[in-house]
Amino acid sequence: MASNGNDAAKAKYEQKVPVFYYRPTHRDCQLLREQWIRARYERKEFVCVERQEPYSAGYREGFLWKRGRDNGQFLSRKCILSERDGALKYFNKHDAREPKALMKIHTLNASFQPGKIGQPHGLQVTYLKDNSTRNIFVYHKDGKEMVDWFNAIRAARFHYLQVAFPGAHHADLVPKLTRNYIKEGYMEKTGPKHTEGFKKRWFTMDDRRLMYFKDPLDAYARGEVFIGSKENSYTVLPGLPPSTQGYHWQFGITIVTPDRKFLFTCETEEEQQDWMAAFQGLVNRPMMPQEYAVEAHFKHKP
Repeated sequence: MASNGNDAAKAKYEQKVPVFYYRPTHRDCQLLREQWIRARYERKEFVCVERQEPYSAGYREGFLWKRGRDNGQFLSRKCILSERDGALKYFNKHDAREPKALMKIHTLNASFQPGKIGQPHGLQVTYLKDNSTRNIFVYHKDGKEMVDWFNAIRAARFHYLQVAFPGAHHADLVPKLTRNYIKEGYMEKTGPKHTEGFKKRWFTMDDRRLMYFKDPLDAYARGEVFIGSKENSYTVLPGLPPSTQGYHWQFGITIVTPDRKFLFTCETEEEQQDWMAAFQGLVNRPMMPQEYAVEAHFKHKP
């Protein structure tokens, strides 16, 4: 009986959920789960299509609180998302004619990070600038506004991918709209000669890009490591080479790439196992054609 009731409610309140709209799971933050419920039952957004305009119109303009790159203060910034321009832009002054940053939709990602940002509605937006990852951190006091921005970004990405990959099935495009990070956390690392002291850094595993930062809220990564597949001579090993010195944490990881070895240490054995599993999952996964271009770029980085 309960199952039949759930099916009937779903048929009624989820009649017209856009294919790009993010359907949260139990692993997602409270904001996404709460707004999904409100969108269905309170606002009835998926019964009345006109109520989806805030995220489906192809254009969105408004103000978000953005974290300053240098001082860490949140300041109100005008933001415009335009599918026609193929970009998300923000402006430092409300009457500015030129944007402070222009983020191309084809490199854009958005991920809710309330814990890291320290705001319950905190969103991390990343994009590529000169083929390096740039982070901005934003929030809005109104939870619906923030989730509408998130789904507007997903809609813009969906429409871009439909053009870029004509004939692709929706099921193949939806996982590419936005992505959560495979893993984040602190590790220690050393330099290419393995003689420098190990330094504690914040690491973010964004698909095959392993980025490291001095602080979790830094705008730019200090460096990035490409994690390829075993078919391309990438290997993950527990521990460090016997001659390694200068580390504080005892649980080591060695990543072997075609060019060099990268050495990391973790504070606990559990963290080491979690990172090993994340790396191994990528190494075991064959590389896609477009990932070879990313790998080639990493090899030519100075």
